[in-house]
Amino acid sequence: NTVPPSTFRAFRDHGRPQARIGEDIEGAASRLRSLAALGVDLDSVTARLQKDGVASFAQAFRDLLAALEEKRRGLIAGRRVSQSLSLGEFQPSFEERLSIWKGTGFAKRLWGKDPTLWADGRAAEITNRLGWLDLPERMRENLDYLESFAEGIQSGGFTHAVLLGMGGSSLAPEFYQKTFGNRPGFPELIVLDSTHPAAVAAVERTVDLDRTLFIVSSKSGTTLETLSFYRYFWDRVGCLTKTPGRRFVAVTDPGTPLAVLARERRFRRLFEAHPDVGGRYSALTEFGLVPAAIIGMDVRKLIDMAWIAAENNAFCVREDAASGYLLGAALGEVARRRNKLTIFTSEPLRHFPSWLEQLIAESTGKEGKGIVPVADEAPVPPEYYGGDRVFVGLDLEQDRDRDLEARLNALQQLGHPIIRISLKDLYSLGGEIFRWEVAVASAGSVIGIHPFNQPDVELAKELARSVMKGGQGLDRGEEAGVKTVPAANVIGLKAAFKAWASSARPGDYIAIQAFLPPSPEASQALDEIRLDLLERTKLATTLGYGPRFLHSTGQLHKGGPNEGLFLQIVHEPEPDLAVPETDYSFGTLLRAQALGDRLALGKKGRRVLRVGLTGDPRTGLSRMRMALSEAGSKVAP
Repeated sequence: NTVPPSTFRAFRDHGRPQARIGEDIEGAASRLRSLAALGVDLDSVTARLQKDGVASFAQAFRDLLAALEEKRRGLIAGRRVSQSLSLGEFQPSFEERLSIWKGTGFAKRLWGKDPTLWADGRAAEITNRLGWLDLPERMRENLDYLESFAEGIQSGGFTHAVLLGMGGSSLAPEFYQKTFGNRPGFPELIVLDSTHPAAVAAVERTVDLDRTLFIVSSKSGTTLETLSFYRYFWDRVGCLTKTPGRRFVAVTDPGTPLAVLARERRFRRLFEAHPDVGGRYSALTEFGLVPAAIIGMDVRKLIDMAWIAAENNAFCVREDAASGYLLGAALGEVARRRNKLTIFTSEPLRHFPSWLEQLIAESTGKEGKGIVPVADEAPVPPEYYGGDRVFVGLDLEQDRDRDLEARLNALQQLGHPIIRISLKDLYSLGGEIFRWEVAVASAGSVIGIHPFNQPDVELAKELARSVMKGGQGLDRGEEAGVKTVPAANVIGLKAAFKAWASSARPGDYIAIQAFLPPSPEASQALDEIRLDLLERTKLATTLGYGPRFLHSTGQLHKGGPNEGLFLQIVHEPEPDLAVPETDYSFGTLLRAQALGDRLALGKKGRRVLRVGLTGDPRTGLSRMRMALSEAGSKVAP
């Protein structure tokens, strides 16, 4: 369309659409003939118009190409993610994979939502989970609304926002708060994703309920933990005001029970997210962006960075030139023999792996296959790492971490595959989120799994529900054939450690599952136990609080390769807290979740040691570490 904007605006203002070319043809010809008598040379005029018009169009086209080239340089070069892959023995298979993808049009098929990239016969289950591909562009339309809402919360005098959610609903918001912080004048975000009564009580003690906004976040709208949190705080806020709904916001998919509840109880706002995006891919949807906007993040810049990443990994970009496909091919090929993806970061990025862990574990850990993400593991000398590791290092271009680079160089010299990634700034994490989503989905195609489902997550939930219905006898676990070793019994615990560790094989990993109230003191004690196990066994180690990990790495634990040694630490919660509008307490729920997961692991033939703690968790953890120390200097091959 070559209509100048000014002409178009004038026509919209007073133009009258009508077919005029056939009107008064004889009159028009007469007027043209009369031009010669007036000294007007029509041929000369039209020739001049043609010359000037072509020159004008040519210059406009050159300007357009120059503008596009400037934008292209900015996208491809100026804002490019710096990524280097040192794959060693895996380089040939990596290059072959890229060649196959180029030949079969992998990128075009991905953006075309072709389910045969991953599996046959499950087309709907795959195609209705690929909405994240064009999400950055779609979310751009909602940013004015989000920013306006956040400004209203800021001016409303709220000092805290408490997010009540699990897994994909909680991990991205927590990572945003810990990485970017809340802007001055905006609420601080607290994430509650533990059903331990002490964790719930700690949140209540921390905030002023009169100045706190509660974000009830659940994709399905039926998440038991989330609704239990909601009922508790709805009851507490209801004691302070006749309009508790003004203190609550809901984020869910359209038409869920939570959406119905939010309308019935007149929540301050209901945000309905895109239903074609799965939970672990939802960091750039309302599930991530509503909390991000509330704490004052520049959500526009975050989405812009994601959009740039989307364009850099678009269907028209060659697979061997797009960073997401390059990373995906590397992850997939290396995982065939080295599936412990160990992630190191510089200090400003140290909370990113907590989000990345769920994306990798829940997407790839199924059908006896999977990549095991190892996040927040303390660095040890290179000789402690086995031949099942691949290492990723992330830092910032303007704040390079020399210790991190030295560590990666030493590991590379020993033959370990290394992936180095440098980001321009913190908001480049918007693009990094999208790039890893592309990479993990692509790696799933190499591994041969369906990356968008979670078939083994429901098993633990079903068993937990069964436990809750079975009463206190089953809740203790003994009647279900589950043995719990008391931490107070150091001698028995030492023997249990030896027996448990004796089943370890090279290439295994250790997963600590802590059903404890999260706290800095507990985390430090658990990290010390984790480091002890790493140094004694030289196996990769992971750590997760329960029931939080059930919604992140739980799928990998039960559906991935049978390489895990699971250390389940269960704390008896005292005092307990009742969940209003129900017939259960948070303590009952926590015990049922821990036992349900233990039973699910048993059904999958996993190797589990279950340790029971009472009283102060720190005392029990100290006894555990003592028993581990006395179990021997080396408890695994």
